[in-house]
Amino acid sequence: MKKFLTLSTIIILFVISSVITVRYWSYVFSKKVSGIIVDVKHVGASMTILGSEPSSNKRSNNKDIFSYAIAIQDKEGNIETASSEDRQWAVAQVGQCAEAKYFPYPPWELSKAGTYFNAHLLHLRDCPEGMKYRKSLEPKN
Repeated sequence: MKKFLTLSTIIILFVISSVITVRYWSYVFSKKVSGIIVDVKHVGASMTILGSEPSSNKRSNNKDIFSYAIAIQDKEGNIETASSEDRQWAVAQVGQCAEAKYFPYPPWELSKAGTYFNAHLLHLRDCPEGMKYRKSLEPKN
């Protein structure tokens, strides 16, 4: 009877932890990104309306109207990108230092696996004097 209870407890704990991991995948595996904002692009309302489904005669959702694409370069020179509906990104400017939390899409969403969404702006500040993103990563004119 003791073996049965132990095995049952282990199975129940495994099922609960699996459900929590699957349900809250993005929160469990989120990461903080700190560095210099390389770019913040606002996806305009006209772009979201054109990109919406033709079968839908409704106006675009509010979250689509306030959609942003964010790129932050960390200390190692990696540029981390994400999308967001967080309106705080409207005040962020290229060259400012930011700390953000990026949430990954779960791997079972195959078309979006390995990318990040719902980037939350945690801190925004002016960068220390002399801290700039690498010139080698700037586009050449």
